[in-house]
Amino acid sequence: MKYVVETGKTLLVDGPASIGLLSGKVSVLCAQVKIGEKIVIREGKRVPFGVKKKAAFDMMLGEGASFEEIIQETVPSSWEMASKEILSLKKPVTVMVMGGVDSGKTSFCTFLANEVFRKKLKAGVIDADLGQSDVGPPSTIGFNQIYEPVKDLFDIRASDAFFVGLTSPAGVVNKVMEGLAELKSKAMKTDLDFLIINTDGWVEGEDATKYKIQLAKTVSPTVVVGMRREDDLTPILTALKEVKVLAIDSPQLVKQRNREKRKILRELSYKKYLKHAKVRSFALKWIRVKGSVLGTGSPLTRERMRKIENLLGAKPIYSEETLTTVFIALKRNHSIIEEQIREIEKKLKKRAKVIKEGEEEGLLVGLHDEQGNFLGIGILCRVDYGRKFLKIYTAVDEEVSTLRFGQIKLDEGCKEIGLSTVYTEYIV
Repeated sequence: MKYVVETGKTLLVDGPASIGLLSGKVSVLCAQVKIGEKIVIREGKRVPFGVKKKAAFDMMLGEGASFEEIIQETVPSSWEMASKEILSLKKPVTVMVMGGVDSGKTSFCTFLANEVFRKKLKAGVIDADLGQSDVGPPSTIGFNQIYEPVKDLFDIRASDAFFVGLTSPAGVVNKVMEGLAELKSKAMKTDLDFLIINTDGWVEGEDATKYKIQLAKTVSPTVVVGMRREDDLTPILTALKEVKVLAIDSPQLVKQRNREKRKILRELSYKKYLKHAKVRSFALKWIRVKGSVLGTGSPLTRERMRKIENLLGAKPIYSEETLTTVFIALKRNHSIIEEQIREIEKKLKKRAKVIKEGEEEGLLVGLHDEQGNFLGIGILCRVDYGRKFLKIYTAVDEEVSTLRFGQIKLDEGCKEIGLSTVYTEYIV
């Protein structure tokens, strides 16, 4: 349908929708919308169209979509003041953006990137929001340079990423620190003027405060931008003594999303990075496995195997041991009780990880090349423990040298179906 908006107003559209500009002058977070351009808005996302000159839109709304006009600027004055101050700093500049869930962090990062691009300077974005990552698949920290004005960071495909394997930082703080430090180091080698780092919405409580302070120490940003919404960021921002801090307003036009909407957005992102995927086979002897108890150990001696068989009352279909852990896989129909696992640990004097065949199916996997560069994600379909082969559904065509297993499980439609520590060493 055709819809006309007068000068000075903002059209807010909640997806799923497709919006085309027929006439007028319109911008989205300071990125100019061209006449004839169509913008697709995902379910769970809101896009603000700031009308600078009376505009006509061609609107196609999906089920559950909505729109409204407001007399309000899409960019708060505090954002404009902060961006001017940031742009005046000596280059290169690293900007870390913090704020609660749905506080406008991603919108500000998009706005700032567009402002940097408008000044004909080089900008790059690292998205460290594991659960709502736009640059990179969910459960990763993604990076790419900005080569043109952007209306939605989701339109940017990660040129590099660090696979964490969980959508919450709470249990993997050290992994997040490692990934951020690694990606920042790589990003700054691309001769950027501005590196913008988006962070997750975990800000409430003592643990969250410690985490965000540790993030800032790890990254050493030039400036931290805090999305001000009541007093949720006060403990964090006041503790940052050695870095410039700018507090800005969280805009009222930001849409609050429930858990289900955030899950839908993640599933769309999984699908984006698994488009044109196919099943590939990988032999354990030809690839490295990191951060896992599978494929990193050595065969057990006959004597130790006999002890395990006696304690379990069955022969494992696969087993190996590292310096600290014994890994055992049993047939699907074999039952196991906790007391048996404790007995194995007592006899072998090591932690025992005992699983049943099939428990690993659906695990999210990160695939990397010989140099450790991230290639993409995959879903573990099956493990042939006898032949020591893994079948992984992935869009990665390149040669894979290293695998990292996450804790997220997905079904064939890329829907999240739970968490599993079946292969991972760290426990949440």
